[in-house]
Amino acid sequence: MAPKIFLLGATGYIGGDALYALVQTHPEYEIACLVRNSDKGAQVASQYVKARLVYGTLDDGDILGQEAKKADIVLNCANADNENAVNALTKGLAARAAETPGFYIHTSGNAILFVADIDRKIYGETSSKIYNDWEGIGEVTSLPDHAPHRKNDKNVISAEGPKVKTAIICPPTIYGPGRGPGNQRSHQIPELARSMLEKKKGLQVGVGENLGPNVHVHDLSDCYVKLVEAAVEGGGNATWGKEGYYFAENGEHIWGHISKAVAKAAHKQGFLPSDEVVSISEKEADDLAWWGSALWGANSRFRAIRARKLLGWLPKKAAKDLDGDILEVVSAEAKSLGLVPGHAAKVAG
Repeated sequence: MAPKIFLLGATGYIGGDALYALVQTHPEYEIACLVRNSDKGAQVASQYVKARLVYGTLDDGDILGQEAKKADIVLNCANADNENAVNALTKGLAARAAETPGFYIHTSGNAILFVADIDRKIYGETSSKIYNDWEGIGEVTSLPDHAPHRKNDKNVISAEGPKVKTAIICPPTIYGPGRGPGNQRSHQIPELARSMLEKKKGLQVGVGENLGPNVHVHDLSDCYVKLVEAAVEGGGNATWGKEGYYFAENGEHIWGHISKAVAKAAHKQGFLPSDEVVSISEKEADDLAWWGSALWGANSRFRAIRARKLLGWLPKKAAKDLDGDILEVVSAEAKSLGLVPGHAAKVAG
């Protein structure tokens, strides 16, 4: 029988691209997608006629539980912090009639490693601390409870049992256009570009020396596919449970360099008077975007070892792809802000 997958986040950036990769790689999988309404359902159905639509939200525990009970694997690419969803989904998997365990794959995020800078209230400065998901896994799974995403990560880990096997994928800054049926826009770099275009100047938090890893969304989706394939094999070579934590990265950037690249691209395209970058405070960053101080000013350094070693994950995109993506991001954000005239306006002169 074909594996049954219940996917959450199908019209989002991460989940939409993961759905695309799963269908392209394994068209035989039976996939059900949670959607909020008929408009979202139409987006999915137009691209994936075989997908079964499940109407509901992350707060509809009964619906989530029933769908998880029908599934072999639950792939949650939606809100990392919704505890109701995690609890309902893992309980549903535990109630499956099959003797074999069900698998729950959860999406967390690199904000969990912002905690040291948040506690110190220091942004834009460099850090030498680098985490990893192999010999350093104990540090990752014992971060303080007030770290972002940590509370729900613990819920996922504690759900592990004879009938439920759990794993967490933790992405960093994600770049590249998505291939899903809904949102195809990332967040951190596009929001930085939007803020610069609105303020008409290049911006960085503090001295801009903080660092973070990055991954192309297509490579991230390949990681999801590899982990789902392991689950289909009954667990495969993957680690599940407390040590089933997978970072996903293929390089590292300095945020000040990202700011300079965005400013340079915006100036080159005629949207900024110069490519100069100015420093902004924590408060100024938060005024520009929700949690902008941490998104652009906190350190989150890690190395993805587990997926490479156990799953054979081989990301293909590199730093040059991030540089090229910034040019496209600036153009897209300018267009969304109405700074680039559309076809009708060009024709009208």
